[in-house]
Amino acid sequence: MKKLLSAVLIMTLFISCKKESKSSEAGSEIPYIAKNEKEIEKYVAEKGLKGTKSESGLYYVIQDPGTGAQATPTSNVTVAYKGYFMDGKVFDQSDEKGISFGLNQVVKGWTEGISYLKEGGSAILVIPAKLGYGGNDYGSIPGGSVLVFEVKLLKVN
Repeated sequence: MKKLLSAVLIMTLFISCKKESKSSEAGSEIPYIAKNEKEIEKYVAEKGLKGTKSESGLYYVIQDPGTGAQATPTSNVTVAYKGYFMDGKVFDQSDEKGISFGLNQVVKGWTEGISYLKEGGSAILVIPAKLGYGGNDYGSIPGGSVLVFEVKLLKVN
């Protein structure tokens, strides 16, 4: 059952986010963007995380950069992970063997964040909704949610 749930979540990671409404394309700010930024700032401060905020808005903490092959946005990788909300509620995780996929097939936060690692590396990714599922509900993940992932890059395939 656990493997089935993990497979379902990974499959959801493969699906690109839908475009937001036309008003967002016209330059109006999407309501959850500012909210996510404040939530992430508070979370990072409360957890004492020392990391980097990228230009895209991804907050990442490299725990171990790794020493093997460097992942790129188009790499096929094997990753072990645990995904949870900022309140600590886990919504999915892989087993220690991980799961394999193309980084160009997952949400933008994973594509970017895992690309900062080499084989054997690990990181915490704090992914704002705009780099995750946007404003759309997806299974047990409410639209506009910030997602936190502990990831370990096991292999660049």
